[in-house]
Amino acid sequence: MVLLVGELVANSVKHSESGRRPGGVVSLRVYDDGRTVRVEVVDEGSATDIPRIPSQVDPFRESGRGLWLVRELSSAWGWRKDPTSRTVWFEVAD
Repeated sequence: MVLLVGELVANSVKHSESGRRPGGVVSLRVYDDGRTVRVEVVDEGSATDIPRIPSQVDPFRESGRGLWLVRELSSAWGWRKDPTSRTVWFEVAD
């Protein structure tokens, strides 16, 4: 959970308007219904709206594996865009 949250927050800071402007905001929401934990990271979006997972991951690169890890280690994941924000989320089943 900690690894996946860290990857999504780092992506928000690196790839969204939240990290490009002074005072940018990244929000974290966590939901637990006793069976599944859902984490949502909300940022201010960017010009490139679609989060991309590389088709191949280079284990020796210092970056580029975040969403791949989220996909591989979570039960489900996805994203949505609103007029003023983007949310990337994942779920882990108990």
